Amino acid sequence: MSRRRSRPPPIDPPCRFCEGLAQFSLTDTGRMKVIICGAGQVGWQIARHLSGEKNDVTIVDRNADLIRRATDALDVQGIAGHASYPDVLERAGARDADMIIAATQSDEVNMVTCQVAHSIFAVPRKIARLRAQSYLTAIYSDLYRRDHMPIDVVISPEREVAEAALQRLAAPAAFDTESFLRGKAQLLGITLEEDCPVLRTPLRQLTDLFSTLRALVVGVRREGTLFAPEPGDQLFPEDQIYVFAHVEDLNRTLEIFGKSTKKQERVVIIGGGNVGLSVAKALEAHEQRIRAKVIEKDRRRAEVAADALERTIVLNGDGLDINLLAEANIKRADAVLAVTDDDKTNLLAAVRAKMAGCPMAICLVNDPSLVSLMGALEVDAYINPRATTVSSILRHVRHGRVRGVYSIGDAEAEVLEAQVLSTSPMAGKRVQDIDFPEGALVGAVMKSGKVILPRGDTRIEEGDMVVIFALSADVPEVERLLQVSIDFF
Repeated sequence: MSRRRSRPPPIDPPCRFCEGLAQFSLTDTGRMKVIICGAGQVGWQIARHLSGEKNDVTIVDRNADLIRRATDALDVQGIAGHASYPDVLERAGARDADMIIAATQSDEVNMVTCQVAHSIFAVPRKIARLRAQSYLTAIYSDLYRRDHMPIDVVISPEREVAEAALQRLAAPAAFDTESFLRGKAQLLGITLEEDCPVLRTPLRQLTDLFSTLRALVVGVRREGTLFAPEPGDQLFPEDQIYVFAHVEDLNRTLEIFGKSTKKQERVVIIGGGNVGLSVAKALEAHEQRIRAKVIEKDRRRAEVAADALERTIVLNGDGLDINLLAEANIKRADAVLAVTDDDKTNLLAAVRAKMAGCPMAICLVNDPSLVSLMGALEVDAYINPRATTVSSILRHVRHGRVRGVYSIGDAEAEVLEAQVLSTSPMAGKRVQDIDFPEGALVGAVMKSGKVILPRGDTRIEEGDMVVIFALSADVPEVERLLQVSIDFF
């Protein structure tokens, strides 16, 4: 495979991927003019990604200190003021903006901002973050039609987090997982132990040893540094690897890398709010019977959860109470999922559950500074709501016919799923002849609905779906290889 040798600079930008053709006009240079409303963690991260990719970004927030922080650290313009006020949006350049992203702390401000952007400034693309479940109910979806409340994309943090939690539960032996190519391929994050049978084996030999295995190692994190491996690289204990595998080969892939494939049958969920309730409902609907119990401290929330669930037992009490955990039969559970609205409660509940005999603990953690405690506390996996929200928003921003985006680690890399168009630079070329940057690898290709493991002589054709692992610094170059030309629109 041909890859340019250009060691990526220190980690900074991107997150996930985008679906469908961009519905906004691009300048001749491919730069977008984007207004981001809300300079909190989500808005700041989106601004960091988009400005790092040389887009024209203006960030708006009532808090002048947050604006100052953004303009000092990022290549962005800042406007202090109410995001929904027409004069503020005009000062932010709404008349010639390609997109507005409303991510303030208020659902109502986000909705009105999109309405003003549409009615007064005719901004082509409007994305809003909405938290309240009432706004997200399917029967009220007509609210967001262009002749009502014109929002093109609605992002729900709670739904994104619930989906991330289900992904973690689906692959308990992996610290990270995500589905691609219509569910036919899976990305697995696996930590290698001393008993892994393929340690110190060059990756190219794995292909010879397991010739029928549809799996490919696309990323390795060693001593804190993530890189895209070469065919001659070996794997060592404590490496964290990212592997693409066909769904039919998942169990075999895990076994080859020394992991158990025990199925989840019993799950205890600590926290019965929107996230916990969504996960419990999904587990009830799962085709394989999974028994779940929910522990919720607030009595009213517990009653709401009990009314909404059919087969799930809901216990009202403190998830830190060892006696209540015993009542939930925590020692026989396959996993505990701590998703309250308090990070420290989640961490402590996970630790207490593991001490009581639960083999796997997954936490919801908002504060990134707490992530470093995970190893010491033996917490198996965590979910960052802000990261999932940022990834979901960026999914609708990427260029080309991008179908999905997934962020690796702390914005260290992205996995991009996209359809290859006739105007894409890679169309018609063999993988080994495509000028990929050093930090990028093709993980899987789908041709006519069939997923194949890419090799150097695999030809990428128009209409193929490709999944590419790319270090953050190389994402813009990978997008260029996928990007439709301007005259395609």
